[in-house]
Amino acid sequence: MVAMDALSAEVVALLGRITDRYIREYETAAARHGITPQQAKALLALEEPLPMRRVAERVGVEPSNITGIVDRLQTRGLVERQADPTDRRIKLIATTDAGKSAAADLRGHLRFASDPLVALTEPQRRALRDLLHLMAES
Repeated sequence: MVAMDALSAEVVALLGRITDRYIREYETAAARHGITPQQAKALLALEEPLPMRRVAERVGVEPSNITGIVDRLQTRGLVERQADPTDRRIKLIATTDAGKSAAADLRGHLRFASDPLVALTEPQRRALRDLLHLMAES
């Protein structure tokens, strides 16, 4: 294994700090609604009704695990299952009015990413986006 150079180590440490902040603020925002961070992610993923498999992809969990997350959100009245108009075998997950309100509140309290970006110019934000895409795709 090759030792990490000082610059790479600093970048990794900074990514760790950003990730820690992201997790803490996500937990705090979710707790305001009495839901888990994964439930909050699922709720925020539902900009339009989606099949369970797509919700799982957006949240980053196995399809078998999304059922429990959706069940708990449904029990809280934040989402509902709907028949897919094009395929009766598929159930779509959609936010209720309460779910839409909770999602809007969550977005308003998740400032960990948007606030620091204000300090960057538009070209800097584009460059950061492009670099993050490169990292994510490698």
